[in-house]
Amino acid sequence: MTRPTDQVEPTPEDAPVGAGEDALADAGLPQDPGGDAESTAAPRPRARLSSRLYNGEAGLDVVGRSRLIYKVTAVVMILCIASMVFRGFNFGIDFEGGNSFRLPGTEQQLADARSAAEDAGAQVASAQVVGGNTLLVRTEALDNDGERAVVEGLADAVGIAPNEVSPEAVSADWGQDITDQALVALVVFLVAVVLFLAVRFQPKMAIGAMAALAHDIVVTAGIYSLIGFEVTPSTVIGFLTILGFSLYDTVVVFDKVDENVKDLDKSARMTWGEAANLAVNQTLMRSINTSVIALLPVAGLLFVGAGLLGVGTLKDLALVLFVGLAAGTYSSIFLATPIVADLKEREPAQIALRRRVLARRSSQARTGGAPAGPVASARRRRSSGGGIAVAELPETVDADVVVESPSSVRPERASGSTAAPRPGARPPRPGKRRR
Repeated sequence: MTRPTDQVEPTPEDAPVGAGEDALADAGLPQDPGGDAESTAAPRPRARLSSRLYNGEAGLDVVGRSRLIYKVTAVVMILCIASMVFRGFNFGIDFEGGNSFRLPGTEQQLADARSAAEDAGAQVASAQVVGGNTLLVRTEALDNDGERAVVEGLADAVGIAPNEVSPEAVSADWGQDITDQALVALVVFLVAVVLFLAVRFQPKMAIGAMAALAHDIVVTAGIYSLIGFEVTPSTVIGFLTILGFSLYDTVVVFDKVDENVKDLDKSARMTWGEAANLAVNQTLMRSINTSVIALLPVAGLLFVGAGLLGVGTLKDLALVLFVGLAAGTYSSIFLATPIVADLKEREPAQIALRRRVLARRSSQARTGGAPAGPVASARRRRSSGGGIAVAELPETVDADVVVESPSSVRPERASGSTAAPRPGARPPRPGKRRR
């Protein structure tokens, strides 16, 4: 004999993970013991890009494409090194020595002042407007007679008295002292950074950070050499600035990597490289936002201040900052973490972890689990369907057996009958009449 049964309601695909557990809790039934098991992801409402990147539901396989990234980076660095070797740098008067002349004038008089200095026999290194009403003309090193001739020529070209021209001689030793001090500061800075990364994270992360830093220096110097801007003390200051920015962004990514790889060998949910790649995607939007905000004012200095307004004193600092910030963003995302991941994946412990992860995924694939995507997921998903695991039930069953779905099970009010309680109903106490 059969009796009609309640229709088994399938768990909706877009239902939240905890909906089935809430229904079981209301019914007084035990919850699903397999809730912590990893399984295929249930379709969810489309979230924002930043949320999907953070959860690994969308993203870039940066670590998986490390070989391609290395090739592109190597080509760019070779071109930059070739430019520095064959083209060289345009060192300013502060590094090579020479004479500078300051005199009152406007932008319209700049070309006349330059021509007058060249007619006086001087080789002009640069001529620019400083402060809006002052002309600054820099030449090669001159003797006393040559300096006097340039002063008189500038005064006649602009229409002022010779005593209004302020000459100044700069020795090459001063530029050499600046270079030496900058190199000492750079070495101390790098040593401090390596020690911090090795202690705070691990030595392999220090290697990755130093490789990214070397990339930033070579690319910035190469583009500076290719464009031919004059190397001044402002350029040195800009170099030191971009080093700090590049390491700052790299440390942020490394901190997320360190968080993702904790207790990774216990869960065996993903390999070290996949955890590192997930960290890159989780910090990707933050890195892009930070870089854009930093590049906008620098781009204003470079393209508006130096390009449109002609303020030459800004272009030295603006170019090195613009190129350095862009190179630092690239290296912190696409270079530092893949280098560390490649080094870590060669360790015996990580090789064993990879085998365990692949074995686990192979087992899940044989049981019908969905294959893992190129980017590991940060979510610990439950059983398939997004809800609790429910066995398939037949359409009809024997009498006196009631089949219900977990979501329809609710405690019932007690009745006077002596029939067996329905599943989920609390049994009556002995000797007490049920109302």
